[in-house]
Amino acid sequence: MTPRPSAAGSRLIAGKLGLADRIFAGARSRRLLSTVEEGLARVETSLAHELSIADTLADATSRYLYEAGGKRIRPMLTILTAQLGDGVTDDVVEAAVALEMTHLGSLYHDDVMDGADVRRGVPSAQTVWGNNIAILTGDLLFSRASQIMARQGERAIRLQADTFERLVLGQMHETVGPGEGDDPVAFYLDVLGDKTGSLIATAAEAGVIFSHGPVGLEAAMRTFGEKAGVAFQLLDDVIDLSADPDETGKVPGTDLRAGVPTMPYLLLGERTDAASRALRGTIDDGVSRIAEGADPALLDGPLAQLRDHDATRDTLRLAHQWSQDAIDALEPVPDGAVREALTRFAQAVADRSS
Repeated sequence: MTPRPSAAGSRLIAGKLGLADRIFAGARSRRLLSTVEEGLARVETSLAHELSIADTLADATSRYLYEAGGKRIRPMLTILTAQLGDGVTDDVVEAAVALEMTHLGSLYHDDVMDGADVRRGVPSAQTVWGNNIAILTGDLLFSRASQIMARQGERAIRLQADTFERLVLGQMHETVGPGEGDDPVAFYLDVLGDKTGSLIATAAEAGVIFSHGPVGLEAAMRTFGEKAGVAFQLLDDVIDLSADPDETGKVPGTDLRAGVPTMPYLLLGERTDAASRALRGTIDDGVSRIAEGADPALLDGPLAQLRDHDATRDTLRLAHQWSQDAIDALEPVPDGAVREALTRFAQAVADRSS
């Protein structure tokens, strides 16, 4: 059996992204840091327990990507927004665990669909156990997340089901691509809202719901989370082109080499100048050749050109726009440490490649 990677150090999002000093900057926000860390420690302990399965194979596969690390963005947001209510209650911890487990399960499926070789700096699950086991592991994690949410009652079950439906629809739409007459950029933003924004939105909203916070803030947190989630994914599209695999945890350009469109590629396609059209054609030809068995390295040069192209800089600007939209959604949130930290979070997720 392949040895499990060890889980090293704190998984606090701020630590993993190097953003603690930004998210919790200022006297008011910094006082939240110990509360967030304590909450994340409770989530981590519970997550490790919930991932423990008697079946030897299922235990190894379901813990594999968990033990490889992760940013824990969703639990952090749930814990942070719970400060608008009764704080980190047992219900808040359970919701955070279920949502992180849902995210974890989606990674197994994503890597199979994208043909990814690496995830979180380790070989992807399907390269270790094969596609079937990876898919079944994702299914197992989804089912266990649903079991956890079921402990919280009907509203929690519906929240989980609605979020999962959007995740699936987002993946389905990404797989089939835009239809005739669809604007590719607008279509892609909708996909990001479903695939990435929906779960982050639910995480932000769940903190308010399960801490019995003000009902009037639930919609604001949902909008904030979705906007910030899209900004986060747009930045991932930029980071995917990074020449440094240590920054991404996977081979540079993994998505594009697998034929998965990203925003820089889509914005490149909107340009009519000869150089842009030629680069787009070269990338398309390379993707086709890779699908037929050619060495993926043949796209190293073209992807480096795309990394330095205005289309990638435009993606960065678009991420900043969605980040500002997330901040604008915080208007109903009372002035204070939580609003300040959420504002800095939205700014930070759109700036982490700079």
